[in-house]
Amino acid sequence: MKFRPLHDRVVVKRVEEDTKTKGGIIIPDTAQEKPMQGEVIAVGPGGRDEAGKLTPLDVKKGDRVLFGKWSGTEVKIDGTEYLIMKESDIMGVLDK
Repeated sequence: MKFRPLHDRVVVKRVEEDTKTKGGIIIPDTAQEKPMQGEVIAVGPGGRDEAGKLTPLDVKKGDRVLFGKWSGTEVKIDGTEYLIMKESDIMGVLDK
């Protein structure tokens, strides 16, 4: 199944973080926080301004982004968990 977000929506897949601390202690699943970084999987065509003109999004497929802890809506597509959020929920793009 393919999924195409509408308007200024973005589909993000969370990036898994390490399960060990720097000191080597393994953190159990129940104590781990959900990561606030992800990879952009798909983007919508953009939002519309007051004149009805299409405004393209600043993020693109493949970008690694940072988003708020409670941002987006969690969905499961073909057994994989994704977040669907507005572009305004994304705080920034992480450069490599």
